[in-house]
Amino acid sequence: MHLALELAFLPFLLLVGYLLDLGKALFPLALGYLLGSLFLSPDLDLAQSRAARRWGILRFIWRPYALLFRHRGLSHHPVLGPLSRFLYLGLVLSPLGLALGFPWPEFPLSWLLPLLVGLWLPQLLHILADRLRVVRGRG
Repeated sequence: MHLALELAFLPFLLLVGYLLDLGKALFPLALGYLLGSLFLSPDLDLAQSRAARRWGILRFIWRPYALLFRHRGLSHHPVLGPLSRFLYLGLVLSPLGLALGFPWPEFPLSWLLPLLVGLWLPQLLHILADRLRVVRGRG
């Protein structure tokens, strides 16, 4: 349900961005949004979640995260939840990438803010959807 909601919101977000004349910021915004929706869900706090399974053979990297954060705890906080996943992923992948010789990804600095906003927005939608479900008694 969460992923469908998040992906359904993306065209609306891009339309608003277009109407606000965001121009070159739309691509990094959409890229961040898709990455956030598909790979950085708050439900990574569940070791056997759909979000973890989307990581394929790399899903094992999220098991410690799931052990550190109880479901719908800090990982579902609107600010601290996404920040915890971004930092965790950086701490896990940076040493691995360096050890394997992967280059640090380069992108224009002007992409940074729209990319981060794009990564954060689907997290917020997911958390809001969870909170509405709990309020309505479906949690």
